[in-house]
Amino acid sequence: MGIKDGQRSQAIVEFAIVAPILLLLIFGVIDFGRVIYTYATINQAVQEGARTAIRASALLPTNADVENSVKQHAVDVALANPCPNGPIVPSTTPPANQGWIYITEPDAPSSIENLSPTLENAPGGQMWANATGSCSATNPAHDHAPLQITIRYNFVPFTPLIQQVTANHVVISASATYKTEY
Repeated sequence: MGIKDGQRSQAIVEFAIVAPILLLLIFGVIDFGRVIYTYATINQAVQEGARTAIRASALLPTNADVENSVKQHAVDVALANPCPNGPIVPSTTPPANQGWIYITEPDAPSSIENLSPTLENAPGGQMWANATGSCSATNPAHDHAPLQITIRYNFVPFTPLIQQVTANHVVISASATYKTEY
């Protein structure tokens, strides 16, 4: 009977050593699945937003139309639109588990742009600029100009050790570039 108690104690100690590693592995796989799901979701959303932005119709699409289309297809993903026409600043991170939508020209600069005759990055002839001067101003898209829809999403894992390893965020970015039909 003394041997069984010793074996039982040994099993408890072994489990105590292995359990944290096993739990970290399980929750790491869950977080990895969440990253893949989020990327697939925002990738689908930017594709649908780009399709909305480029279509020619009697009423050309606006930034709000594109934003609504993106949000409609981004199931379970919180999205905002602080500066819809940029600049896209890689050093600025969206809030935790939230994404930002941008409607810009392809390869938009990361600094604020003023209105320019060569800048064609707004859908539907909408003149737009933020009054605070922290966002880019845009000219309407025309002559089959390419438009890029981008989402930058700040994914925060829920596994504490993985949060520490990733500095509490993983920025996922997806974009789609299409030429306008107008």
